[in-house]
Amino acid sequence: MPTISKKGQLMPESPIRKLVPYAEKAAKDGKQIYHLNIGQPDIKTPEVALQAVKENTVEILSYSRSEGSETYREKLAKYYDRNKISVSPKDIVVTTGASEAIAFIFGSIMDVDDEVIICEPFYANYIAFATAASIKVVPIVSNIEDNFALPAIEEFEKLITPKTKAIMICNPGNPTGCLYSEKEVKQLADIVKRHDLFLISDEVYREFTYDGNSHFSILELEGLDEHTIMIDSVSKRYSMCGARVGCLVTKNENVRHTVLKFAQARLSPPTYAQIASEAALNTPQSYFEDVKNKYIKRRDTLISELNKIDKVKVATPKGAFYCIVELPVKNADHFAQWLLESFDVDNETVMVAPASGFYSTPGIGINQIRIAYVLNRRSLVKAVNIIKKALKVYKD
Repeated sequence: MPTISKKGQLMPESPIRKLVPYAEKAAKDGKQIYHLNIGQPDIKTPEVALQAVKENTVEILSYSRSEGSETYREKLAKYYDRNKISVSPKDIVVTTGASEAIAFIFGSIMDVDDEVIICEPFYANYIAFATAASIKVVPIVSNIEDNFALPAIEEFEKLITPKTKAIMICNPGNPTGCLYSEKEVKQLADIVKRHDLFLISDEVYREFTYDGNSHFSILELEGLDEHTIMIDSVSKRYSMCGARVGCLVTKNENVRHTVLKFAQARLSPPTYAQIASEAALNTPQSYFEDVKNKYIKRRDTLISELNKIDKVKVATPKGAFYCIVELPVKNADHFAQWLLESFDVDNETVMVAPASGFYSTPGIGINQIRIAYVLNRRSLVKAVNIIKKALKVYKD
């Protein structure tokens, strides 16, 4: 019988989506499920983006340029300029979601068995993209005890080998909600320059920073144009996850030229979604202020309720809309499945994402979950109460 590839066997399941069959079964059984498992905001997409698609006068839905439409890239450059990031439209390659940007970057700067250093826990799909590119993720562990702060630079130094091609960060972080300061980003800049590496930064949550903190982009670094590659997306910023439009931004001409070859191979990013994304750039600042205030209140409510549960440990996010929660259980994967299969409170239960899938080091994070606080505060309180009651009766 024909067999699948070793690469296919190594490709990990999504820790976010692998429990979907159990959730579907619970829903068919009539249970209401509070979805804390996935970063799908309940915030309304800006009307200006939706109207742009409804009212467009396109008569032939044709290909766009492989690097994305010129008008969209021009407006994106102006958006970045308003955020203290000076780039030109030619520095931008529009992609089918940030996911494709990551795949293009890995394919453009790394060969088989090359290495990228990433702080863990990290966005689970980084492992999937690395597997697809036949490269190796070298994890550097951050800890819940210090709110998943950036590990000491000396620890990065210890991991650098002749195979190391890049250091990659997510800032603000998914799944931790950590936010790296300007000082920390500059420390990373020093090390990539010293070792002649790339610095890749996934900045799709840049609008969501809290407690007076602000976001500092790697593209604000001086003298590092040949080393930096930034990843972005409309998914979270405008609550447009289904648009599947992202981009990568770099001033490194060789990287852009190589990425463009990958972009040409897949022809072009989606036309209608680019129309919506271009229009979304006209969203007023008040939209973001309102959204941020909602997330701050949700975060504070979630952390407060979780801290009421005995033996539960939670890191306080400074950005994005996720947090890692350590539970008094041996196996959070089993607990998450059990919640859907065997537990409810008044016919209601909760879906969470086991955190082990956000680590690549075996045995770490197995008693942790990631919570996305993308529900209203009342729902968050009810969801945490269900978890609290579940922990009282759950047997490992």
